[in-house]
Amino acid sequence: MATRALGLIVLPLAALAACSSPRSDLAAGPAGAQPNVVIVLVDDMGWGDLPAQGAHGIQTPHLDRLAREGVRFSDFYSAQPTCSAARAALLTGCYPNRLGIAGALGPSDEHGIADSEVTLGELARSRGYATAIHGKWHLGWQAPFRPQRHGFDEWFGLPYSNDMWPFHPENPQAWPDLPTFDGDSVLAWNADQAGLTEEITRRAVDFIDRNARRPFLLYVAHPMPHVPLSVSAPFRGGSQRGIYGDVLEELDASTGRILAALDRNGLAPNTLVIFTSDNGPWLSYGDHAGSAGPLREGKGTTFEGGVRVPFLARWPGRIPAGSVCSQPAMTIDLFPTIAGLIGAELPAQRLDGLDIWPLLAGEPGAASPHEALFFYYGENDLEALRSGRWKLHFPHSYRTMLGRQPGSGGQPGQYDYGARVSLELYDLESDPAESRDVAAENPDVVERLQRLADAMRSDLGDTLTGVAPTGVRARGRLRAP
Repeated sequence: MATRALGLIVLPLAALAACSSPRSDLAAGPAGAQPNVVIVLVDDMGWGDLPAQGAHGIQTPHLDRLAREGVRFSDFYSAQPTCSAARAALLTGCYPNRLGIAGALGPSDEHGIADSEVTLGELARSRGYATAIHGKWHLGWQAPFRPQRHGFDEWFGLPYSNDMWPFHPENPQAWPDLPTFDGDSVLAWNADQAGLTEEITRRAVDFIDRNARRPFLLYVAHPMPHVPLSVSAPFRGGSQRGIYGDVLEELDASTGRILAALDRNGLAPNTLVIFTSDNGPWLSYGDHAGSAGPLREGKGTTFEGGVRVPFLARWPGRIPAGSVCSQPAMTIDLFPTIAGLIGAELPAQRLDGLDIWPLLAGEPGAASPHEALFFYYGENDLEALRSGRWKLHFPHSYRTMLGRQPGSGGQPGQYDYGARVSLELYDLESDPAESRDVAAENPDVVERLQRLADAMRSDLGDTLTGVAPTGVRARGRLRAP
């Protein structure tokens, strides 16, 4: 079809009980108003792409402002280093494999998020909130799986990744035409993506303006900077990092326009704003990819570069300005945290996330509520876990660009898929690059973490060790299995 331009983001039972009650002290903002929530999720932005974390060649004054006026988490994680799984975790508070969601769903997949799962949209609706997602959904594109069936009043954007179209650099014949949705209607096929960030931003700002007098949840899920990179004319050629930097600067400007809309409507003092990424950088794309900074590897791996992501949060008067939190937390924690803030009851089904408001609020002595965070990949492979300062990798293969030529100009380089890691322990406080295995020096730590892993395997299973899951719920299907 012709291109059409657009004119124009192992919960213990005791912990479950503790976090199921609304936080009555925080469920209301000024004059008794319920707090608004804005989540900006970008796609494939690396931990090292944030200037507040050492990035160079990119000007992001609005993200700098978020960091200056709120909190930056240095050790925040995506639940999995790939698209659909990461979004399932953020929207439900569960490890994505608990929901039967793995990898990146495509146009040929006939499954998605189940009707029985409660999303952030449905959670907010239960408290009378207006809800919207503008951007990439990626939890199933057919009608039963779309956002409007899962708690969102409105949706504009893409059903899956922006490279799943007939202009894919490696496999163009593998993909059908890419739809851009406006609600349940297809607005365009194979749209010119240069206007995508602008149109998502315009609709996000319009949503804020229209709902300024009622509480709202706004989820801005930008398809960028996932390849293929595309940027509108005002930002083209403006950065020192080529088109990748241009795209990030447009995303920064988009965030600035959202903050300005909150200011213009007098909503900033009563709005929690969160900015994060779904996973680390897609390193094979070279100059069209981001940076993990000092962290090892990138997207598609459970090393720090794949799962540790930028995270900023602001709520004036509630979150201390200019604060930094180094306690580990994860996207699964946003659901129960937001539930507490808006006064919503948690769903009956089991969650994996925990309330991290004490970390966001900078409460004295606040620590991660998790004994461990678990990193699954593939269909159901438990590859690693983090507990406090320690990260334990279990034997598995992974992809790497080490020793390989990265891609350029939108063409990817070729990964080495033969790399392997054994049972390896890393001290992330002294070695965030995961460069020195200290398992031999800390057998007691390895033994303790293996026990935690075994407990998780008994719940969610592990294909690497042949353990079948007991706590996984059925994913949504178009047809009965």
